[in-house]
Amino acid sequence: MPRLVLAVLSLLLSACSTRVQAQQIPPPPPLAREFRGAWVATVVNIDFPSKPGLSAAQLRSELDAMVARACELKLNALVFQVRPAADAFYKSKLEPWSEWLVSAQGKEPDGGFDPLAYLIERCHDRGLLLHAWFNPFRARHQDSKAAAHASHVTQKAPKICVPYGKYVWMDPGEPLAVKWSLATIQDVVQRYDVDGVHLDDYFYPYPEGKTAFPDDGSYQRYRDGGGELSRSFWRRQNIDDYVQRLYAIVHEAKPWVAVGISPFGIARPGVPKGISAGIDQYEQLAADVPKWLREGWVDYLTPQLYWPIDQQAQAFSVLLSWWHTQNPKQRALWPGINPGRALAMEKNWRADELAEQIALIRAADSAPGHIHFSFRALRKDAVNVGAALRDRVYREPVLGPAMAWLGGVAPKVPVARVEGSGAQRVVRWQADAEVRFVVVQVLERAGWRTLEVVGGRRVQVGLPEGVRAVAVTAVARSGVASAASTLSIAN
Repeated sequence: MPRLVLAVLSLLLSACSTRVQAQQIPPPPPLAREFRGAWVATVVNIDFPSKPGLSAAQLRSELDAMVARACELKLNALVFQVRPAADAFYKSKLEPWSEWLVSAQGKEPDGGFDPLAYLIERCHDRGLLLHAWFNPFRARHQDSKAAAHASHVTQKAPKICVPYGKYVWMDPGEPLAVKWSLATIQDVVQRYDVDGVHLDDYFYPYPEGKTAFPDDGSYQRYRDGGGELSRSFWRRQNIDDYVQRLYAIVHEAKPWVAVGISPFGIARPGVPKGISAGIDQYEQLAADVPKWLREGWVDYLTPQLYWPIDQQAQAFSVLLSWWHTQNPKQRALWPGINPGRALAMEKNWRADELAEQIALIRAADSAPGHIHFSFRALRKDAVNVGAALRDRVYREPVLGPAMAWLGGVAPKVPVARVEGSGAQRVVRWQADAEVRFVVVQVLERAGWRTLEVVGGRRVQVGLPEGVRAVAVTAVARSGVASAASTLSIAN
């Protein structure tokens, strides 16, 4: 009898000990969220490729290096320019291959290499989002050297194209120009697994001196058809209609694909009070950007706040605060910032300007984000740019914020297990085709931290020694996350 009592007591004590030990493992914190992007400009080979006409192997190598550097800096998104001037950095039946990829516009790249398809795959494998960046109406850049291909819009539909300054533009007042531009975006969304569609700030073009944009013909046809708006309001209506149709087209094809626009950072001179310099994009670019936020025609807005904190005429913090007041639907507001200027330490730039701007962005928003222009500046490990981001500003990898208004269903909780020991210990889980990313958090002596964000096709991650627990969370394309699968680890 005493032996039986002792055995029972031993089991009870063991169970209590196990419960106490389990209680000592705190649950993982909610996943950290911040959009950390960088623009990858292909026009005039700003960021990619290093020059036109590279072999497929060279193109892959450059893209691989870019993705690796983005991961080293703990970015989580690349915004890749796929349509710089009515041309393509992807396989298209609608527009020709870009001259900045292949030298001669329309010539197929070596081996038929598709930069967009390859970059999507590499980004998703490494836990990065890929947003496809389109210039909606630019038809020919001032630095273009190659002859226009027969399939280019200037050759197939010259009546909708107008020269203005040193550029050629598709006229937004021409219905065919709008249809053509939207068709290229719809084509990419339908055929490629992009996470977002991104437009830059060129709607009606920036003014060329005192010369007016030459849209007399399209405006007169509008008037002849019974239109009564002044030219200024007619132009804004054209762009409003374009943005609204773009939003609908993208989400009809794939509801989870985010629509983002990066307008000039000032809505109008004098707005808000104290902002005294800058073009009037409401009049000159025909872009009523606050209206797009009010109407919910964007999922995220990236006003280009490229000025330093101490520059009063375009004060960074004043503009940041003002844009937040224009956002009644609480869409994502992820400003564009300029590491290139920080790298050059231009006038009024503080030594820690980039870090301080990001701190202001984080303080203003519970779901913050920003995009760097451009990737070229991030290649350097300068103390105030690349090194600051890697070592101080981005301490851990994070997910981009989820967009609740786009819906989406949380994935199943991953079925995970820990295998091995010491330096060979790994956490494994079952793959799920519905998962975009997997987040691995680890509990160490100092607390929980995010170890890695990896692609949904990955099924394991190596664990550091001394980890007390690990949590594995699955993330859907929409950014919606599952509950965490949490495992304690005996050391």
